[in-house]
Amino acid sequence: MIVGPTAVGKTAVALALSAHWPIEVISADSRQIYRRLDLGTAKPTRKERARVVHQGLDLVEPGARYSAGRYAREAASWIDEARNRSKLPVVVGGTGLYIRALVEGLFHEPALEPGRRRSLDAFAARLEPLELLRWAERLDPGFKGGGRQRAARAIEVALLTGHPLSHWQEAARADGAIQPWYVVLTVPRPVLHQRIARRAEEMVRRGLIEEVAAVLAEGHPPGAAGLDGIGIREAVEYLHGRRTRGTVAQAIGISTRQYAKRQETWFRHQLAGDVVTLDATRPPERLAEEIARLWKECRDSRRDVTRVRL
Repeated sequence: MIVGPTAVGKTAVALALSAHWPIEVISADSRQIYRRLDLGTAKPTRKERARVVHQGLDLVEPGARYSAGRYAREAASWIDEARNRSKLPVVVGGTGLYIRALVEGLFHEPALEPGRRRSLDAFAARLEPLELLRWAERLDPGFKGGGRQRAARAIEVALLTGHPLSHWQEAARADGAIQPWYVVLTVPRPVLHQRIARRAEEMVRRGLIEEVAAVLAEGHPPGAAGLDGIGIREAVEYLHGRRTRGTVAQAIGISTRQYAKRQETWFRHQLAGDVVTLDATRPPERLAEEIARLWKECRDSRRDVTRVRL
């Protein structure tokens, strides 16, 4: 899995890996699922997609909803299909929710009685944040922390199903979830900001606004799913007279920097297992060489452990 903040260079590194292995890319980007929004979601180009097969792009129409659960199920199938074609599946993306759903698996939640659920929601809403976290930790020894929503969810599942959320997640993990080998790409903050600014300007120059206008002309409301994401909503604002054309790239850059900071925090604290962090200021080809070497070392060490156990 190649992960990291937006504009860090994940796609370029994945493409460079194709010189070392026969690979297929499994996208883990919640915006690139929308058709015809190519520039606004920074999809791989047609040339890049002809070079390496990409799964997980152009799945639904703008306005359609696409859940993390659906992603986990479909991505697991794409991974199996790649393996059946003797290709190495490489998951590439920055949507933490998709990555978590794929790695940890999704449990099939028992039916929760609506009345009791509403009562618990009201109870959780009255609690102070620290008290809510303490309740979640008492009811679920495997609770890993998080905000109000995650804590309330842990309380709800534990009380209404009789088992903590971590129990259900572990059961799902044992039922076919994958074991990832993460490569986290990172660059100094000023470098990332420069890359973000260049990409935002390039998006507008290449026709982002015209691309979004064409989708809106199909009759989609401006706040529809797929049109509310960073890089597209700023174009929508211009098309509806809420900003000038000259401010679109700058606004995209500001929003993207804020999003990238949240991504960096997520990948710093939420990944478990084998994690390699690499400096992505280097050329993609050099990074691909290092990834190939580290992967071989990881595979060899796993074989050595297996021999010892045998």
